[in-house]
Amino acid sequence: MNHELHAASAVELVAAYREGKLSPVEVVQDVLEQVARWEPWLQATYLLNPESALAQARTSEARWRSGAPLGPLDGVPATIKENIATRGDPLPAGTAAVDLKAAAVDGPPAARLRETGAVIFSKTTMPDYGMLSSGLSSFHTLARNPWDLSRTPGGSSAGAGAAAAAGYGPLHVGTDIGGSLRLPAGWCGIFTLKPSLGRIPIDPPYMGRAAGPMTRTVADSALMMQVLSRPDVRDSMNLPPNDIAWSSFDCGPDHLKGLRIGLLLEAGCGLPVDPEIRAAVEQAARLFEQAGAVVEPMQPFMTQAMLDGMDHLWRMRSHVDLQALRPEQRARVLPYIRDWAESAAGFSGEHIFRAFSQFHTTRVAAVAACAKFDYVVSPVAPNMPAAAEDPSPTNDPMRPLEHIGFTVPFNMSEQPAASINCGYSAAGLPIGLQIAGQRFDDLGVLRVSRAFEQIREAQRPWPEPPGA
Repeated sequence: MNHELHAASAVELVAAYREGKLSPVEVVQDVLEQVARWEPWLQATYLLNPESALAQARTSEARWRSGAPLGPLDGVPATIKENIATRGDPLPAGTAAVDLKAAAVDGPPAARLRETGAVIFSKTTMPDYGMLSSGLSSFHTLARNPWDLSRTPGGSSAGAGAAAAAGYGPLHVGTDIGGSLRLPAGWCGIFTLKPSLGRIPIDPPYMGRAAGPMTRTVADSALMMQVLSRPDVRDSMNLPPNDIAWSSFDCGPDHLKGLRIGLLLEAGCGLPVDPEIRAAVEQAARLFEQAGAVVEPMQPFMTQAMLDGMDHLWRMRSHVDLQALRPEQRARVLPYIRDWAESAAGFSGEHIFRAFSQFHTTRVAAVAACAKFDYVVSPVAPNMPAAAEDPSPTNDPMRPLEHIGFTVPFNMSEQPAASINCGYSAAGLPIGLQIAGQRFDDLGVLRVSRAFEQIREAQRPWPEPPGA
């Protein structure tokens, strides 16, 4: 057991609770102390509630003492991204433009965590409407990356990525529509799984939108999947109930023998791949080969037209949303987002139809490109994390999505895709490896990720708060 309880895994905590060696109360107290040490610099939390956390922990402690835990996460500290409803709490969507109203009920991921007894002690921050890969928000204080406070943690699950890397307990839930789980996971050096569409119920459902676990280890994400993947009728895209043996994720390197793995080193659109990122992913591919996998280079299947089409449709969606706001509300939206959305005002109906068509074109291309492989590995992002103050890596609202060419196709194809750390830059920044699988093979992606977790280079210590 880790003597720093905030850094202990959920698997370790649950085992210690079961054996009576630890209490959820002492764990939550240590997590809250870690949050207090880091939070002046990271600004990862929203609605942090220590009193509620300790009350939940005391109730969990009583359940464990009586031998009646609610489920596999009882007493484990957890955070939830701000755009997932938690009853009684407002949903600002990262923007100062929203009228704050308390949510009547928990959204599906929050409901599943609460049902299993997890200690939900805070929400985590996000950028305006979740449409940035950064922690910049007109509502929240700027979130930063614990590995380098001058850098962004990524987004839109910005606070969740920073919180996981900084040791705000083991369990965090984020969301992803084009890379919003994987980008912060990659830039913060943690693990995440963007599941197959509908595997984890979400409300409201939307094309390509998924919730997922954000953790330090593959094991903790697998544990969360046992809970988060339970059905919920509110998600019209929810997959049929499926008895998946999530606990069987724990495979050794031998699992990689004979697997056909595609190596994708160029996205086909957007920013060029940083040489340090390319080298780290190529080294990961060599490790797969040494473990017995058959690795074959892939040609890019995305195009700039696909990326631009998705961008333009999302611009129009946001333009319509902003036009529905009162003028004083609209003025509060982050200027970058306003400029991006308002650029769609002159788009014709035909233009939007053709833009929307690129979503399906992307789906078809991704499925075809992956068909001959069991799994595909690639960079998560082509670039290192941008300056914390920059809304996007290009800092240009007319080129806003140039960094998601590797991640967004797997939202549209509904395939599961993970991010796992595969190395570090010369400056000591983490580098994310994306592992994508065939549609519905979420467990397989976890297994390959777990095998890679055991053969990758030794991981560096997690960052410490300034002055620690």
